[in-house]
Amino acid sequence: MADREEDIPIRFNERFLESIKVDELTTAIKNSIDEKGMETSAAQMMAEHVLNFFGFNDRIIDNILEQEDRDVFYMLEDAGLLTTEREETTLYDGREWRIHYWLFEKDKIIEKIQSETKKDEQSREEQNIYDEIPDGVWSLRG
Repeated sequence: MADREEDIPIRFNERFLESIKVDELTTAIKNSIDEKGMETSAAQMMAEHVLNFFGFNDRIIDNILEQEDRDVFYMLEDAGLLTTEREETTLYDGREWRIHYWLFEKDKIIEKIQSETKKDEQSREEQNIYDEIPDGVWSLRG
C-alpha cells in the first residue's frame, strides 16, 4: 500500500515552496542593487513591478516582457536575484525553437534578506555598546 502524503518526510526547504512576497523582494533588491543604499520606495516599486509578471509562479516566459521590463530583469540578474533558462523543442517542420524563461534565485533572495537581518542586529548591538557607557566618560576628554 502506498504511503500517505503526511507519512512522507520533507527533504527540502519548505521556504522554496512559498511565493516571494513584495517586502522580501524589496529587501533583497535594496541589499543587492546599490552598496550606497537604494531608496526603499524605489526598491518596492521595482519589486511590485517584477512580481506583477510572476504572480504566484517561480518562472515566466521571456517573450511577455517589453524591452524596458527586460532591462530591469537583466539588472536583477546581474544582482543575482533572477536567472534565465531555456528550453529547446523541434517544430513539426524540423526547425529548432527556443523558449527563454526568467526564474527567481530564491536562495540568493533569502540570503539577501538574511543579510539585512544581520545588519540590523549588528547595528542594534553597536548602538547598545554606546548606551552602556556613562555620560561622564565623554566629558573626561579635553
